[in-house]
Amino acid sequence: MLFPFHDNNPTRRWPILTVLLILTNVGIYVWLYQQTPAKQADIYAHFGFVPKRIQQLQDPKVKVEVVTEPDADAQQGAANAQDKKDKKVIPLAADQPEILISLMTCMFLHGSWLHLIGNVWFLWIFGNNIEDRLGHFIFILFYLIVGLLATACHWAVDQGSEIPIIGASGAIAGVLGAYAVTFPTARIKCLLFLVFFITILELPALLVLLIWFGMQLLMGFQDVGNAAGVAWWAHVGGFLAGVFLMPLLAAGAPEPGTHWEDEAEREFQSL
Repeated sequence: MLFPFHDNNPTRRWPILTVLLILTNVGIYVWLYQQTPAKQADIYAHFGFVPKRIQQLQDPKVKVEVVTEPDADAQQGAANAQDKKDKKVIPLAADQPEILISLMTCMFLHGSWLHLIGNVWFLWIFGNNIEDRLGHFIFILFYLIVGLLATACHWAVDQGSEIPIIGASGAIAGVLGAYAVTFPTARIKCLLFLVFFITILELPALLVLLIWFGMQLLMGFQDVGNAAGVAWWAHVGGFLAGVFLMPLLAAGAPEPGTHWEDEAEREFQSL
């Protein structure tokens, strides 16, 4: 297993929106952590994205119920509750504003500290360079758009699911896709875990991110038709959205060029 922990790709501007996104996700999770388990389950049901609710936009009579456990982990509870005796059923009305809002709010909810830390770690490593490349305003638009497209990809694969999707990983996957096409030769330091053997490798960003994408694709195909606890196809869709949108949004910015490190160093010296 590869775990990236540092890139040697310098930036020219302070990544204020990347930092704000990280703080927002952490702050929301800290607030959620203070709620009762039943309240958390209710928030995840209403403000996470439930694919079947899209049917309610066309037919308000469609019945949607999230089955979860008040004391279960937020990501796995809904999927596993059918096998439990002590379960909670949360009916979801055909509330059009809530359904549309959930497409956005689901990106800022996380089910555990591990879920949160994994996402914000990748956002910190790769997001600062994409924000630097696009500029602050275009970056936040890019982040939200790829997040929405990632959610749409998950919906397309599992339209009848009543399991809420939560997490920033779809949007962050878009950031990874953008990084792969913008800085393919940047060097990424990774921890390599092979059973009991651990070492550090420095690999091209394109290789690291393609390995990551391949793993998401493989897990997505394995979980087709199953009530998976991870929205693998949101990762796949977000990554591809980033790959295709980044060149379009970066069209007005200077090309990074072959010697991107030298260019960045010259910018630092001119500040």
